[in-house]
Amino acid sequence: MKKSLQIGGAFVGLIVGAGFASGQEIMQFFTSFGLIGIVGALFATFAFSFLGMTLAQLGSKLQTTSHKGVIYYMGGRYLGLVLDFLITFFLFGVAVVMFAGSGATFHQMFGIPTVVGSIIMVCLTIGTLLLNVKNIINVIAILTPYLMAVIFIILIYSLFTMDLSLSEANSIAKAQQSASTNWLVSALLYVSYNIAAGAAMLIVMGGTVKDRKVAGMGGIFGGIMLGALIILINVTMFVKIDVVAGVDMPTLALAKQIHPFVGVLMAIALLGMMYNTAVGMFYAFTVRFIEPNHQMFKPAVVIVGTAGFLASFIGFTNLVGKVYATMGYLGFVLILVIVVAWLRKDSKKLVS
Repeated sequence: MKKSLQIGGAFVGLIVGAGFASGQEIMQFFTSFGLIGIVGALFATFAFSFLGMTLAQLGSKLQTTSHKGVIYYMGGRYLGLVLDFLITFFLFGVAVVMFAGSGATFHQMFGIPTVVGSIIMVCLTIGTLLLNVKNIINVIAILTPYLMAVIFIILIYSLFTMDLSLSEANSIAKAQQSASTNWLVSALLYVSYNIAAGAAMLIVMGGTVKDRKVAGMGGIFGGIMLGALIILINVTMFVKIDVVAGVDMPTLALAKQIHPFVGVLMAIALLGMMYNTAVGMFYAFTVRFIEPNHQMFKPAVVIVGTAGFLASFIGFTNLVGKVYATMGYLGFVLILVIVVAWLRKDSKKLVS
């Protein structure tokens, strides 16, 4: 149970990057559809749980230290090659987005120059990657309950200070920018690009466990925790839609409204989630090419981290637009491949 919870917590830590924790992604993919957005969040919870379970169990079955083996196992020689290339590319891209985002957050919250903020995150990421994979899972997992606690505090405050009726809140919410014209498509898109980003590290985490049921439960726990966070943030912003409408970082705005100290706690949570995502993505990227126990692994970590820092100068907004949009399409293909793998007879044995 403990190992499953660690995997689940680390899964959440990988997915919850800057956009998720800030509330901006949840606003566009769920809250902007009003009350029906809650149904979308429930659908996303189920999808994350099922896909997380399947990927973790496949990683455990093949005892892999990289996503490569599982991707080729699911997709075959040709489709596997395409998915492997795209996933590897996006692992690097998402980590770079986190470097750029952390620089912007340090500057906005604490007045630290953007470059200095990015350097701090790069150094923390490289330092963590020099640990072994089990320690990395622990580090990533430990920040998840902290984020959930901060979000829960903000939710309770928002519920007790709600000034709008449900119909008023519903009308304002629907006036916000949406990621899609349909709530179900929007929820599927959200799951799609997040699974594309988190699949590789989830497979690696599953590979650290020999018991497939333990690995699978880790994926399920992660999906449930992700869903709980989506629902919590969604409801929080919905009841306070008059406050967060049009705001770049909704959860941070609500936290500051409670007390400046809570705002600082939320800023720390945001940076922690960026750190989690950067660590997970860069680790999965590096082990795709070099075994973690190889003598060249640590030098490679430093080189990859430095390259990521240089790439972050492209800018946070530009990176998000280019990397995340393309990942959504990759995610649809990956989800289809995962479902087919689960339906195959040899994969059915994984969940028996």
